[in-house]
Amino acid sequence: MGMSKMGRVLVTASALALAAGAANAGGIDRSGQSIAPLFEKGGYAELSFGMVSPSVSGKDLAIFGGRNSQNVGKDYLSLGFAYKQDINDQLSYAIIYEKPFGADLSYASVANGGSVAFGGTKAHAGYDELSAILRYKFNDNMSAYGGLRISRASGDVTLKGAAYGGLSGYNANFSNDTGYGYVVGVAYEKPEIALRVALTYHSAIKHEHDTKETISGFPIGPVSTTEVSTPQSVNLDVQSGIAPGWLAFGQIRWVDWSEYDIDPLVLTKATNGGVFVKGGGLVDLSDSTTYTLGIGHKFNDQWSGAASVSYEEKGDPLVSPLAPTNGRLGLTLAAVYTTGNTKITTGINYTKLGDAQPETGTPDVARANFTGNSALGVGVRVGFSF
Repeated sequence: MGMSKMGRVLVTASALALAAGAANAGGIDRSGQSIAPLFEKGGYAELSFGMVSPSVSGKDLAIFGGRNSQNVGKDYLSLGFAYKQDINDQLSYAIIYEKPFGADLSYASVANGGSVAFGGTKAHAGYDELSAILRYKFNDNMSAYGGLRISRASGDVTLKGAAYGGLSGYNANFSNDTGYGYVVGVAYEKPEIALRVALTYHSAIKHEHDTKETISGFPIGPVSTTEVSTPQSVNLDVQSGIAPGWLAFGQIRWVDWSEYDIDPLVLTKATNGGVFVKGGGLVDLSDSTTYTLGIGHKFNDQWSGAASVSYEEKGDPLVSPLAPTNGRLGLTLAAVYTTGNTKITTGINYTKLGDAQPETGTPDVARANFTGNSALGVGVRVGFSF
């Protein structure tokens, strides 16, 4: 088998390994925003399904009685779809649907044996994104691509517990909103050795949510507009054949989480001396850089597989109670079964989540210690070539 064909077989395994490893990266990064379907040969369509089960818990500091929070991470599902087609020898396009970001978190109430500091706090954020990308091949080696992205977002956050003081019972509901952005990139390929280097930039997308703020169900201000921008990101993807039947791959992904601000009007003023301060509201995340390195192997005409390790460096140990982890180290295994024009890929990921200290107040003060946490993810992808 030539390096070029071997690379096409293994790229599905490596792509799923990267996507499965993205779960819980950077707080709420879920898909890794892969554009891999754009590089498939000829016509191609795929469906993907994943489930992640986080185990995230900690203990209140002694001032709150040292109670265990129980598991605050909620299982979540992810769905994806991609369709790729050639227009001519130089032009091709891909339509990609994914859920790139999201949050699902809930602290058990004090009455149910949960945290005194944060019991009853919960958050949900959902993002659906559709991308239309056009690729132009200058020759067999160089290409450029770009396109438009449409994002649909909504959310709901409740803050509850002794750590919030007079704000305990606060709720913000963020209406559905649609925003627009773009993606651009360049790639260098050497098909005879299955080499590809691709650099991809995803722009930020601004959403403007109608926001209702209440405490214990009572309105605390008029409906206002909260601007929330999903973060810009950069992916550097590299793969190369290293021996007959073997492929090495890796990725460096940077996400600009420091610009992901959620600042409801009343809450932000209340926590900043009556003054609206950008970034002074619900979420305070640090930028994330995630490194992935893996290897794939073709065992026979039907079976191939891949394994990868992902690492995200730790940031400030004081974190938002809505994202109570700090850095991660993960292992992903994936297998591909090929029959005719169909590729069925399955993957499993185990991620060790870094220790963190959820905080509140101005200045930030630790309220709990979260240690020994992890997440388990599984995924299935079915691809059809035509």
